[in-house]
Amino acid sequence: MLQFGMILILSVLTAIPLVAQAPEGWQVRIDRSRSAADPDDVPNVRVTSVGRGFRVIGGPAGAYWNSAHRARGNFTVRGTFRLMKPSGHTNYYGLIFGGDALEGAKQRYIYFLIAQDGTFIVRLRTGEETRDVTRMPHPAVRQPGADGTSRNTLEVRVAGSQISYVVNGTVVHTTPRSGATVQTDGIAGVRINHLLDVQVEDFSVS
Repeated sequence: MLQFGMILILSVLTAIPLVAQAPEGWQVRIDRSRSAADPDDVPNVRVTSVGRGFRVIGGPAGAYWNSAHRARGNFTVRGTFRLMKPSGHTNYYGLIFGGDALEGAKQRYIYFLIAQDGTFIVRLRTGEETRDVTRMPHPAVRQPGADGTSRNTLEVRVAGSQISYVVNGTVVHTTPRSGATVQTDGIAGVRINHLLDVQVEDFSVS
C-alpha cells in the first residue's frame, strides 16, 4: 500500500527519495517546464497520502517510481487515476514502464498517459528526447464530469509479441513488443505532468 504523509519540495531534474512517512524506496524525478509560454504554476510539488494511494498537486511534472517495481517478460502494470480538477489546458498523466536509469541523464521509459480532453498518448523517452508513438482521442477515456473530476483505470499488458494499452477495460491501442518500441523490461511507475491535481490509487505490477 502506498502511504505519503508530507509536503515535498523537490529540485529540478533530480531523483529524490520520498522520505519520512512515504513508502520505502519511492523516488521522484522532476522535469520543470522550459517553455516561457507554458510555465509551471508553482515551483514545488505536494504529495500526500489519500485512501489506497497518494495525491500529487503540481507544480512541475514528475515521474514517480519504486525500483522494486521492476517488470520483465509478460506482465501487467495497473493504476487508477482520479483527476481532482481540470487543468487550465491539456496535460497528461498515467503509467510509465520499461524504465531504466531514471535518476540520470540517460533515463528511458515508455509513457502511457491520458488527458482531460479524452485523448491518450503513447510516447518513448530517452534522455531528454521524446517521440510520440501515437496520440488520439478515445471514448473509453472518461472526461471530467459536472463536479470537475474524472476517474480512469489504466493498464499496460505486455504479453507475447504485443503491448496492449487499456483504459477502463477497453484496449485502446496495441504496439509490437519490439521494433518501434524500446525495451519493455524495466521499472514501472507513474508520471503526472505539470499543472495537475491527480490522485493515484491501487498501483500494481503483476
